[in-house]
Amino acid sequence: MRNRKTRFILRASLLLIMISAITYTLYQHFFTEKIRVQAGDQAPNFVLEDMQGNKVQLSDFKGRGVFLNFWGTWCKPCEQEMPYMESQYKRYKNLGVEILAVNIAESDIAIESFVERHGLTFPVLKDKDQAVTEAYDIIPIPTSFLIDKNGTIQKVITGPMTEKDIANYMELIKP
Repeated sequence: MRNRKTRFILRASLLLIMISAITYTLYQHFFTEKIRVQAGDQAPNFVLEDMQGNKVQLSDFKGRGVFLNFWGTWCKPCEQEMPYMESQYKRYKNLGVEILAVNIAESDIAIESFVERHGLTFPVLKDKDQAVTEAYDIIPIPTSFLIDKNGTIQKVITGPMTEKDIANYMELIKP
């Protein structure tokens, strides 16, 4: 008799804890306001590793325009725009515009293979824990942020871009 009562109390307590956790999760997901990073905002600073293991900090590029692109190796639109980005990078890197391509949580092998296959020379950064992806509230990919020399976001682009689009965007953030 005592065993049954103890088991009942334990099960009821566990059920109550589980219901509370689910309720809290749903509340956080649906009822708390998430502020998206948008044009006119200061770009949130971050530090990520590049493919050589060097730390790269966004604020180090103050005074330069930054084309900040979030992408994945499996993303076909991302793959289509990478050659265009490379072409425009070669044209604008000496004019004060930098490209930072942030890969979202993929293996070094997958990223390296992609970079080599496409001959990319601009910095590719690794967001292994997706902290920067979450800070910028990235949905969907590709998503790009055009950041001016003062660190202010001038434009947010979601979806694929043509080479002409990219050239126009580079011109927009050229110091």
